[in-house]
Amino acid sequence: MARAFLFVLDSFGIGGAPDAHRYGDEGSDTLGHIAEFCAAGIGDRKGLRSGPLSLPNMSALGLVEIARLASGHLPAGMPIPERVFGLYGAASEVSHGKDTPSGHWEIAGTPVMFDWGYFPAEGDAFSPELVEAICREADLPGILGNCHASGTEIIARLGEEHIRTGKPICYTSSDSVFQIAAHETYFGLERLLSLCETVRKLVDPLNIGRVIARPFVGETPADFQRTGNRRDYSVLPPEPTLLDRLVEAGRHVHAVGKIGDIFAHQGVSRVLKANGNMALMDVTLQAMDEAEDGDLVFTNFVDFDMLYGHRRDVPGYAAALEAFDLRLPEVHRKLRPGDMVLMTADHGCDPTWRGTDHTRERVPIMAFGPGIKSRALGIRNTYADIGETIAAHLGIPAGPHGRSFL
Repeated sequence: MARAFLFVLDSFGIGGAPDAHRYGDEGSDTLGHIAEFCAAGIGDRKGLRSGPLSLPNMSALGLVEIARLASGHLPAGMPIPERVFGLYGAASEVSHGKDTPSGHWEIAGTPVMFDWGYFPAEGDAFSPELVEAICREADLPGILGNCHASGTEIIARLGEEHIRTGKPICYTSSDSVFQIAAHETYFGLERLLSLCETVRKLVDPLNIGRVIARPFVGETPADFQRTGNRRDYSVLPPEPTLLDRLVEAGRHVHAVGKIGDIFAHQGVSRVLKANGNMALMDVTLQAMDEAEDGDLVFTNFVDFDMLYGHRRDVPGYAAALEAFDLRLPEVHRKLRPGDMVLMTADHGCDPTWRGTDHTRERVPIMAFGPGIKSRALGIRNTYADIGETIAAHLGIPAGPHGRSFL
C-alpha cells in the first residue's frame, strides 16, 4: 500500500489567478516577482544571499514550466532544466477567499463556497458590543489595537503599553481573522490561549474563520519577538475533508506544524509541532520514517508567509526558498516504492505587492516518487484536484469535489 506526503509551502503563489482582479491582486506573482528582484540584484542581502533565485531541485520538478503555464512568462534568472521529473502543473482556487483555511480545506477536497465574515478596514475593527463582551467574559481591563495591522508592527508599537496595563493587543487583517498578541510572561501563555477560546465563541456568530494567539517575549520594542507558541482556533470545515475520509478508512494523518489547528484537529491522528521551516523539515523527515502504509504526512511550511511574505521581505523569502530546495534530496531518500510527495501552496503573499496581506494567485503542483513518470498536468480548475489525487493514490473513494490527475 502507498504512502503520501503533502507539503504546503505557505503563500508560494505563482501568479495568473483568473479572478485576481476581484481581490485587487491582478498582476501579483509571488514566485515571479521574487525571481525578478533577485535577477536585478534587489534580492541581495549581505550575509544572507545574492544573485538570481536558485531552486535547482524544484526546477527539476517542473517549477519553471509551471510558472510559465500559470502566468505566461518564465521566472527571471532561473534556467530551464534539461529534463523534468514527476507530475507538474498549476491550480486555480475556487474558494471565496485567499486565506489559510480556504486554501488548505480546498487542497483537502473541500472548497469554501460561502463568504467569510470580515472586520471593517476603517475606524475600529471590533464593535463596542464585541469588545465589551470580550472584556466581560475574560475579565479584562480593556484591549489595545482594535484595528487592521501587521503583527510585528503592532507589537512594537503597543507592546510596552500592553505590559504596563495588562490589556491584550487585538487586531485583524484583510483575512477573516481575530488576532490577539500578548506577552508570554507578563500576561501568561495559558491565559492568552484561554482568552482566544473565549473570543472564538464570541465571534462564531460573525462567521470569522480564525482566532489566532500571537504570544511574544522581550522587554522593549527593540527585542520584542513572537514565539513558536502560536495557536490557531479555526472553525470546522463545512463538510468532511480528505483527512476525515482517511481516518474513517483506518489510516493515520500525521499533521506537522499548524495543520492540526487549520483543520480544528478534525481528521488528525497525530500532531507534530516545530518552530521554523528547517525544524518543520526535520520533524517531517522523522514522520516519513514512522508513517505506515496508507498514511498521509501533511506539513505546512509557515515561514514563507509569516516571516517573509507578510513582512514584504524579498531577500528573506528568496533565502527561505533556497534553503527549502536544498533539503529536497533528503525527502527523496526517505521514499519507498509506491510513495508520492506532492508539493503545493495555499495562496500567494507577494512580497513586492502593496500592503501586507495575501494575494490571489494560482499555486504550483509538483508530484514525484518512485515510478511516477514525468507528465504535464496543465491548469487544474480547483485545488481540490490535489486532495482527490491523494485519495486515489491511497486507495480511498473519491470525494464530491475535484478530480484526481493520476
